[in-house]
Amino acid sequence: MRTVRTVAELREALAPARRDGATIGLVPTMGALHAGHLSLIEAARAGTDVVVVSLFVNPTQFAPDEDLDAYPRDEAGDARAAEGAGADVLFAPSVAEVYPDGFATTVRVAGVSDPLEGARRPGHFDGVATVVTKLLNMVQPDVAYFGRKDAQQLAVIRRLVADLNLPVRIEGCPTVREPDGLAMSSRNAYLAPEDRPRALALSRALEAAREAVAAGTTDAAAVAAAARVPMDELGVEPEYLAVVDPETFQPVTAVDRDVLVAVAARVGRARLIDNATIRPDGSVP
Repeated sequence: MRTVRTVAELREALAPARRDGATIGLVPTMGALHAGHLSLIEAARAGTDVVVVSLFVNPTQFAPDEDLDAYPRDEAGDARAAEGAGADVLFAPSVAEVYPDGFATTVRVAGVSDPLEGARRPGHFDGVATVVTKLLNMVQPDVAYFGRKDAQQLAVIRRLVADLNLPVRIEGCPTVREPDGLAMSSRNAYLAPEDRPRALALSRALEAAREAVAAGTTDAAAVAAAARVPMDELGVEPEYLAVVDPETFQPVTAVDRDVLVAVAARVGRARLIDNATIRPDGSVP
Protein backbone atom coordinates (compact mmCIF):
# COMPACT_ATOMS: atom_id res chain seq x y z
CA MET A 1 0.00 0.00 0.00
CA ARG A 2 1.25 3.47 -0.87
CA THR A 3 0.57 6.44 1.43
CA VAL A 4 0.18 9.84 -0.22
CA ARG A 5 -0.55 13.23 1.34
CA THR A 6 -1.18 15.64 -1.51
CA VAL A 7 -3.63 15.72 -4.39
CA ALA A 8 -0.71 15.80 -6.83
CA GLU A 9 0.76 12.62 -5.31
CA LEU A 10 -2.67 10.99 -5.31
CA ARG A 11 -3.26 11.68 -8.98
CA GLU A 12 0.25 10.52 -9.87
CA ALA A 13 -0.35 7.28 -7.96
CA LEU A 14 -3.64 6.64 -9.78
CA ALA A 15 -2.49 7.67 -13.26
CA PRO A 16 -1.32 4.16 -14.35
CA ALA A 17 -4.65 2.63 -13.31
CA ARG A 18 -6.56 5.27 -15.26
CA ARG A 19 -4.42 4.69 -18.36
CA ASP A 20 -5.09 0.96 -18.11
CA GLY A 21 -8.85 1.45 -17.72
CA ALA A 22 -8.89 -0.01 -14.22
CA THR A 23 -11.83 0.76 -11.95
CA ILE A 24 -11.12 2.79 -8.82
CA GLY A 25 -12.96 2.45 -5.52
CA LEU A 26 -12.92 5.03 -2.73
CA VAL A 27 -13.59 4.43 0.97
CA PRO A 28 -13.71 7.82 2.75
CA THR A 29 -12.95 7.60 6.49
CA MET A 30 -12.01 9.77 9.44
CA GLY A 31 -9.73 7.04 10.75
CA ALA A 32 -10.02 5.08 14.01
CA LEU A 33 -10.76 2.17 11.71
CA HIS A 34 -12.88 -0.69 13.04
CA ALA A 35 -14.50 -3.75 11.50
CA GLY A 36 -17.20 -1.61 9.91
CA HIS A 37 -14.62 0.39 7.97
CA LEU A 38 -12.75 -2.77 7.05
CA SER A 39 -15.94 -4.25 5.60
CA LEU A 40 -16.17 -1.21 3.29
CA ILE A 41 -12.56 -1.68 2.19
CA GLU A 42 -13.21 -5.37 1.57
CA ALA A 43 -16.29 -4.51 -0.50
CA ALA A 44 -14.21 -2.08 -2.54
CA ARG A 45 -11.51 -4.72 -2.95
CA ALA A 46 -14.09 -7.17 -4.28
CA GLY A 47 -15.80 -4.63 -6.53
CA THR A 48 -13.01 -2.51 -8.04
CA ASP A 49 -9.45 -2.91 -9.30
CA VAL A 50 -7.74 -0.20 -7.23
CA VAL A 51 -8.83 0.73 -3.70
CA VAL A 52 -8.20 4.18 -2.22
CA VAL A 53 -8.86 4.78 1.47
CA SER A 54 -8.94 8.40 2.57
CA LEU A 55 -7.99 9.22 6.13
CA PHE A 56 -9.03 12.73 7.14
CA VAL A 57 -10.68 14.05 10.29
CA ASN A 58 -12.77 16.75 8.67
CA PRO A 59 -12.96 19.85 10.89
CA THR A 60 -15.84 21.45 8.99
CA GLN A 61 -18.35 18.81 10.10
CA PHE A 62 -17.69 19.39 13.82
CA ALA A 63 -19.44 22.13 15.76
CA PRO A 64 -17.28 24.19 18.18
CA ASP A 65 -18.63 22.23 21.16
CA GLU A 66 -18.09 18.79 19.59
CA ASP A 67 -15.21 16.33 19.86
CA LEU A 68 -12.84 17.39 17.06
CA ASP A 69 -9.79 17.58 19.33
CA ALA A 70 -10.68 14.39 21.18
CA TYR A 71 -11.62 12.35 18.11
CA PRO A 72 -9.48 9.17 18.13
CA ARG A 73 -6.47 9.27 15.82
CA ASP A 74 -4.01 6.46 15.06
CA GLU A 75 -2.63 6.80 11.56
CA ALA A 76 -0.07 4.00 11.92
CA GLY A 77 -2.68 1.55 13.19
CA ASP A 78 -5.18 2.66 10.57
CA ALA A 79 -2.59 2.19 7.82
CA ARG A 80 -1.89 -1.37 8.94
CA ALA A 81 -5.60 -2.16 9.12
CA ALA A 82 -6.36 -0.60 5.73
CA GLU A 83 -3.52 -2.48 4.05
CA GLY A 84 -4.61 -5.73 5.66
CA ALA A 85 -8.15 -5.24 4.32
CA GLY A 86 -6.89 -4.70 0.77
CA ALA A 87 -6.26 -0.98 0.27
CA ASP A 88 -3.82 0.00 -2.45
CA VAL A 89 -3.52 3.73 -1.67
CA LEU A 90 -3.94 5.55 1.64
CA PHE A 91 -4.70 9.24 1.09
CA ALA A 92 -3.92 11.07 4.33
CA PRO A 93 -3.94 14.81 3.57
CA SER A 94 -3.38 17.66 5.99
CA VAL A 95 -6.11 20.18 6.78
CA ALA A 96 -4.16 22.73 4.73
CA GLU A 97 -4.17 20.41 1.71
CA VAL A 98 -7.96 20.01 1.83
CA TYR A 99 -8.78 23.57 2.91
CA PRO A 100 -5.96 25.83 1.66
CA ASP A 101 -5.72 29.51 2.52
CA GLY A 102 -8.59 31.41 0.97
CA PHE A 103 -10.91 28.39 0.76
CA ALA A 104 -14.41 29.89 0.52
CA THR A 105 -16.80 27.29 -0.87
CA THR A 106 -19.48 25.30 0.95
CA VAL A 107 -21.71 22.61 -0.54
CA ARG A 108 -25.19 22.43 0.97
CA VAL A 109 -27.78 19.77 0.23
CA ALA A 110 -31.17 21.19 1.18
CA GLY A 111 -34.08 19.11 2.39
CA VAL A 112 -32.70 15.74 3.37
CA SER A 113 -29.93 17.35 5.45
CA ASP A 114 -32.33 19.41 7.58
CA PRO A 115 -34.13 17.04 10.01
CA LEU A 116 -32.78 14.68 12.71
CA GLU A 117 -28.96 14.89 12.62
CA GLY A 118 -29.17 18.14 10.68
CA ALA A 119 -31.40 19.72 13.31
CA ARG A 120 -29.25 18.47 16.18
CA ARG A 121 -25.92 19.35 14.53
CA PRO A 122 -26.40 22.56 12.49
CA GLY A 123 -23.85 22.81 9.71
CA HIS A 124 -22.73 19.20 10.08
CA PHE A 125 -24.00 18.03 6.72
CA ASP A 126 -22.65 21.13 4.98
CA GLY A 127 -19.21 20.01 6.16
CA VAL A 128 -19.87 16.45 5.08
CA ALA A 129 -21.17 17.46 1.65
CA THR A 130 -18.23 19.81 1.08
CA VAL A 131 -15.51 17.35 2.00
CA VAL A 132 -17.16 14.46 0.13
CA THR A 133 -17.45 16.60 -2.98
CA LYS A 134 -13.77 17.43 -2.67
CA LEU A 135 -12.74 13.81 -2.11
CA LEU A 136 -14.79 12.63 -5.09
CA ASN A 137 -13.12 15.27 -7.25
CA MET A 138 -9.67 14.49 -5.88
CA VAL A 139 -9.89 10.71 -6.34
CA GLN A 140 -12.38 10.57 -9.23
CA PRO A 141 -13.47 7.04 -8.29
CA ASP A 142 -15.86 4.83 -10.20
CA VAL A 143 -17.49 3.69 -6.95
CA ALA A 144 -17.47 5.17 -3.44
CA TYR A 145 -18.41 3.07 -0.42
CA PHE A 146 -20.28 4.31 2.66
CA GLY A 147 -21.85 2.55 5.64
CA ARG A 148 -25.59 2.43 6.14
CA LYS A 149 -25.16 3.10 9.86
CA ASP A 150 -24.88 6.77 8.88
CA ALA A 151 -28.11 6.52 6.92
CA GLN A 152 -28.88 10.22 6.69
CA GLN A 153 -25.32 10.96 5.58
CA LEU A 154 -25.70 8.31 2.88
CA ALA A 155 -28.97 9.90 1.70
CA VAL A 156 -27.31 13.34 1.62
CA ILE A 157 -24.43 12.00 -0.47
CA ARG A 158 -26.76 10.21 -2.89
CA ARG A 159 -28.70 13.47 -3.37
CA LEU A 160 -25.45 15.39 -3.82
CA VAL A 161 -24.16 13.01 -6.49
CA ALA A 162 -27.47 13.00 -8.36
CA ASP A 163 -27.93 16.77 -8.24
CA LEU A 164 -24.39 17.59 -9.38
CA ASN A 165 -24.22 14.81 -12.00
CA LEU A 166 -21.06 13.41 -10.45
CA PRO A 167 -19.83 10.35 -12.39
CA VAL A 168 -19.60 7.97 -9.45
CA ARG A 169 -21.75 5.13 -8.09
CA ILE A 170 -22.49 5.34 -4.37
CA GLU A 171 -22.54 1.95 -2.70
CA GLY A 172 -24.22 1.67 0.70
CA CYS A 173 -22.89 -1.23 2.78
CA PRO A 174 -24.54 -2.98 5.74
CA THR A 175 -23.99 -1.87 9.31
CA VAL A 176 -21.48 -4.06 11.12
CA ARG A 177 -22.41 -4.87 14.71
CA GLU A 178 -20.80 -6.29 17.81
CA PRO A 179 -22.07 -9.77 18.77
CA ASP A 180 -24.54 -8.18 21.20
CA GLY A 181 -25.97 -5.88 18.54
CA LEU A 182 -24.17 -2.59 19.21
CA ALA A 183 -23.43 -0.84 15.92
CA MET A 184 -19.70 -0.38 15.46
CA SER A 185 -18.55 3.23 15.66
CA SER A 186 -15.29 5.01 16.34
CA ARG A 187 -17.09 6.86 19.14
CA ASN A 188 -17.76 3.57 20.96
CA ALA A 189 -14.26 4.15 22.35
CA TYR A 190 -15.79 6.85 24.54
CA LEU A 191 -18.04 4.34 26.34
CA ALA A 192 -17.04 3.70 29.94
CA PRO A 193 -17.39 0.07 31.10
CA GLU A 194 -20.51 0.91 33.10
CA ASP A 195 -22.10 2.59 30.07
CA ARG A 196 -21.41 -0.16 27.57
CA PRO A 197 -24.49 -2.29 28.52
CA ARG A 198 -26.72 0.79 28.35
CA ALA A 199 -25.53 1.50 24.79
CA LEU A 200 -27.54 -1.54 23.70
CA ALA A 201 -30.67 0.58 24.17
CA LEU A 202 -30.36 1.81 20.58
CA SER A 203 -30.18 -1.55 18.84
CA ARG A 204 -32.85 -2.99 21.14
CA ALA A 205 -35.12 -0.08 20.28
CA LEU A 206 -34.77 -0.90 16.60
CA GLU A 207 -35.52 -4.56 17.23
CA ALA A 208 -38.59 -3.60 19.27
CA ALA A 209 -39.79 -1.47 16.36
CA ARG A 210 -39.28 -4.35 13.95
CA GLU A 211 -41.14 -6.74 16.23
CA ALA A 212 -44.04 -4.30 16.53
CA VAL A 213 -44.36 -4.06 12.75
CA ALA A 214 -44.03 -7.84 12.38
CA ALA A 215 -46.89 -8.21 14.90
CA GLY A 216 -49.12 -6.07 12.69
CA THR A 217 -48.63 -2.53 13.99
CA THR A 218 -48.82 -0.06 11.13
CA ASP A 219 -49.23 3.23 12.99
CA ALA A 220 -45.83 4.94 13.00
CA ALA A 221 -46.40 6.60 16.38
CA ALA A 222 -47.19 3.22 17.91
CA VAL A 223 -44.05 1.74 16.38
CA ALA A 224 -42.00 4.56 17.86
CA ALA A 225 -43.65 4.02 21.24
CA ALA A 226 -42.73 0.34 21.13
CA ALA A 227 -39.15 1.27 20.30
CA ARG A 228 -39.04 3.63 23.27
CA VAL A 229 -39.74 0.85 25.79
CA PRO A 230 -36.26 -0.76 25.89
CA MET A 231 -34.64 2.67 25.97
CA ASP A 232 -36.68 3.57 29.04
CA GLU A 233 -35.79 0.23 30.61
CA LEU A 234 -32.09 0.94 30.19
CA GLY A 235 -32.40 4.56 31.26
CA VAL A 236 -31.35 6.09 27.95
CA GLU A 237 -33.17 9.19 26.75
CA PRO A 238 -33.18 9.52 22.95
CA GLU A 239 -32.28 12.80 21.32
CA TYR A 240 -34.64 11.62 18.62
CA LEU A 241 -36.43 8.39 17.77
CA ALA A 242 -38.22 8.77 14.46
CA VAL A 243 -39.98 6.74 11.79
CA VAL A 244 -39.17 8.39 8.48
CA ASP A 245 -39.04 7.99 4.73
CA PRO A 246 -35.65 6.42 3.88
CA GLU A 247 -34.94 8.90 1.08
CA THR A 248 -36.32 12.22 2.31
CA PHE A 249 -36.08 11.63 6.08
CA GLN A 250 -39.48 13.22 6.49
CA PRO A 251 -41.76 11.62 9.10
CA VAL A 252 -44.33 9.06 8.01
CA THR A 253 -47.63 8.25 9.68
CA ALA A 254 -47.97 4.62 8.61
CA VAL A 255 -45.72 1.68 7.86
CA ASP A 256 -47.32 0.95 4.50
CA ARG A 257 -44.00 0.89 2.65
CA ASP A 258 -40.35 0.57 3.63
CA VAL A 259 -39.53 2.97 6.46
CA LEU A 260 -36.40 3.90 8.35
CA VAL A 261 -36.39 3.94 12.13
CA ALA A 262 -33.59 6.26 13.25
CA VAL A 263 -32.38 6.89 16.78
CA ALA A 264 -29.71 8.99 18.47
CA ALA A 265 -28.81 9.21 22.15
CA ARG A 266 -26.02 10.14 24.50
CA VAL A 267 -24.71 7.30 26.63
CA GLY A 268 -22.11 8.61 29.03
CA ARG A 269 -19.56 10.58 26.96
CA ALA A 270 -20.59 8.93 23.70
CA ARG A 271 -23.18 10.24 21.28
CA LEU A 272 -24.44 7.22 19.35
CA ILE A 273 -26.69 6.82 16.32
CA ASP A 274 -28.30 3.76 14.78
CA ASN A 275 -31.06 2.90 12.33
CA ALA A 276 -32.91 0.08 10.63
CA THR A 277 -34.95 -0.13 7.46
CA ILE A 278 -38.17 -2.04 8.14
CA ARG A 279 -40.56 -3.43 5.55
CA PRO A 280 -44.36 -3.52 6.09
CA ASP A 281 -44.15 -7.23 6.96
CA GLY A 282 -41.57 -6.55 9.68
CA SER A 283 -38.63 -7.92 7.73
CA VAL A 284 -35.43 -6.00 7.11
CA PRO A 285 -33.72 -5.73 3.70
